[in-house]
Amino acid sequence: MSKYSITEFIRQTEQNDQQKDFFELETPRMLEVNLRNFVWAKAGSMVAYNGNIKFEREGILEHGLGTLFKKAFTGEGASLMKATGAGSLYLADRGKKIIVLELNNETIFVNGNDLLAFEPTVKHEIKFMRKVAGMMAGGLFNIRCSGYGLVAITSHYEPLTLHVTPGNPVFTDPNATIAWSGNLTPEFQTDISFKTFIGRASGESIQMRFEGSGFVIIQPYEEVYFQQSQS
Repeated sequence: MSKYSITEFIRQTEQNDQQKDFFELETPRMLEVNLRNFVWAKAGSMVAYNGNIKFEREGILEHGLGTLFKKAFTGEGASLMKATGAGSLYLADRGKKIIVLELNNETIFVNGNDLLAFEPTVKHEIKFMRKVAGMMAGGLFNIRCSGYGLVAITSHYEPLTLHVTPGNPVFTDPNATIAWSGNLTPEFQTDISFKTFIGRASGESIQMRFEGSGFVIIQPYEEVYFQQSQS
């Protein structure tokens, strides 16, 4: 049989039915969810499914009135959908690499644009970084995931994890920052001299500073999902 035959292509790319965990990485860029009840996923991330599955956007009152204000400002990057039913659901996000993490009574913050899906057992809360609102048009959103269960995040190309230790802060570009450990609280700072040198439109003039003990996950790509304020 030719290595370029349709039969050979199907053999190399067909789905793997041998495992049936809740989350299965069919390819490094395609996540299969073996749905039995419901799952939270990034709005618009469904690429295929079989079975009886219903999709609906996260309701603005899903988590009470306290979330209503936050959701009014989130935009697409932090929009979630609920997939309910039984079947196989396939998720992807612009060909980005998918990483599955299991929380064991742990907390992780994920950039709102890089959260693909998470189990119903994982608690989530949208966080708006108000301090950066004056630097960036629209501010910056992330999602706090905590408790127990699987969380799928995405990265352009291979991610890198940086360790943060006391006395050795880590500085990152907000557009390249995917996630960080729950015990870290980033601060935003503006590098005035750098901004003056290369122009106000540069994203590198605004940096995230992580200090304490924990980790930060970055990607080798500046994913611009907000624009720098020109005021």
